[in-house]
Amino acid sequence: MAATIKDIAQKTGLGLATISSYLNGGNVREKNRVKIEEAIRELHFEINETARGLKTNTTRTIGVVIPELNSVFCAKVIGRIEDTLRKHGYALMICDCRTDKVREREAVEFLMRKRVDGLINMPVDGKGRHLEKFRRTGKPVVLIDREINGLGCDSVCADNREAMKEAVKLLVENGHRGIGMVAGTQDVLTAQERLMGYEEACSENGIPLRESYIYSGDCTIESGVLGLETLVRNNPEMTAVVVGNYNMSVGVMIGMNELGLSVPEELSVIGFDNLQFARACRPRLTILDQPTGEIADHAARIMLERLGKTDCAVNAQPYKVRLKTALIPGSSVKKL
Repeated sequence: MAATIKDIAQKTGLGLATISSYLNGGNVREKNRVKIEEAIRELHFEINETARGLKTNTTRTIGVVIPELNSVFCAKVIGRIEDTLRKHGYALMICDCRTDKVREREAVEFLMRKRVDGLINMPVDGKGRHLEKFRRTGKPVVLIDREINGLGCDSVCADNREAMKEAVKLLVENGHRGIGMVAGTQDVLTAQERLMGYEEACSENGIPLRESYIYSGDCTIESGVLGLETLVRNNPEMTAVVVGNYNMSVGVMIGMNELGLSVPEELSVIGFDNLQFARACRPRLTILDQPTGEIADHAARIMLERLGKTDCAVNAQPYKVRLKTALIPGSSVKKL
């Protein structure tokens, strides 16, 4: 006969409430945790997740929908969120929508059918239409990296406008005025904010805005290559470029190599995200680095807090967390 929670109580001498708290991801004293885990191993105890789910109307799973599973940023954030949620008894069910709005909506609907207890999303659909049905379930939704105006979801993002303003300011301080930007998809709020930061910084520093100095891509490596080639071809006097996305930063550096341009002698570059990639570039790339660890920790904390409430999802005041990026200097900015 399979072991029960009562058998664990008899083996450890602990109360049923303490054991139940442990099994449901709650906090217990370290010495009690050790006793319970030893008893579980000796008794070969297994939780009947199906039965527990039917009884509590929970599955102890959190759905995750991200644009690209192979994104370094996504991998770092989701990996850290998983570490935190697993300690509290939750597993993640991750869906890669390939930056496709239809796939994104289908992924959310799939996770709804799997009865996940909450949803973490880096949205592709900037209007949030894919989240409408899930929101009506009353379960929590936490957006990461991207906010959707008017949706009323919790969100954790970097302060994108200030980040880009800081990058442009550094270039201006080094004598640059012909500053181009390879921007991301403009139907995503994050990309909009980064472009707004660039435009505001140009205005504040007396640099005329030129349409030919801005290239809006689709946040892929290929669009970074094309963006760099387009800006250089149309603006031979340009002395610097800032990039609004990690994949496009990789593309820009590929484009520099393919055009035979040297950094920073012929063109200064400030990239976005991934310190390891910046270190691998020669010369080392100056980058705006997002606080991935903080983004993950805030998202996990908010999700756990929401899961602990019964009235959290639709009517509660949403969290809007904005975190400062770090401008990490390299050797890719030339002083004119």
